[in-house]
This record gives sequence, structure tokens and C-alpha cells, in this order.
Amino acid sequence: MAIKRPKPEEIVVKLRQVEVLMGQGMPRIDAIRQTGVTEQTYYRWKKKCGGMGAEQLKDLKRLQKAIQRLRRAVPDLTLGKLILPEAARGNF
Repeated sequence: MAIKRPKPEEIVVKLRQVEVLMGQGMPRIDAIRQTGVTEQTYYRWKKKCGGMGAEQLKDLKRLQKAIQRLRRAVPDLTLGKLILPEAARGNF
């Protein structure tokens, strides 16, 4: 069975739900459990995107994907740059 990854909007909503429940006097652990996430997940989300809005979180994910794509492209370009002078000299 595939693992369902929450969307950025869902993460922000769950973090806000915990804050609201804590504001109403509920202990943090109980508030986290009521939202349906584990404590570890809550703290990881809080650390990563605690003060962000949904749009900022979407932008962050989009930028992370772009960075990964560029990191994969750099080795290919570097290799091409090293090979081109060799090919120009006729060593191939």
C-alpha cells in the first residue's frame, strides 16, 4: 500500500490545529494525537515549516525540486567541459 504524503496546505492546517487546541488548554501531546500525526512528525514539520503559510511552503518545495534538478545537471556539464577540449584536439 502506498504511503500518502500530506500536501503543504494540510501540513499547515494540522500545525495550526495543534496551536488552537493548545490555546484552549489541551496538553501538547493530546493536541498532537488528536490531529492524527505522530509526535515525531509534528516536531519535524514544526522545525521545517513552523511559521510558513501554505504558499510559502509550496514555493519552498518547488525550489527544492529545482535545486535537485540543477545538482544532477552539474556533473553532466562538468564532464562535457572536460571532454570537449580532448575531442577538439583529436584524441578520440
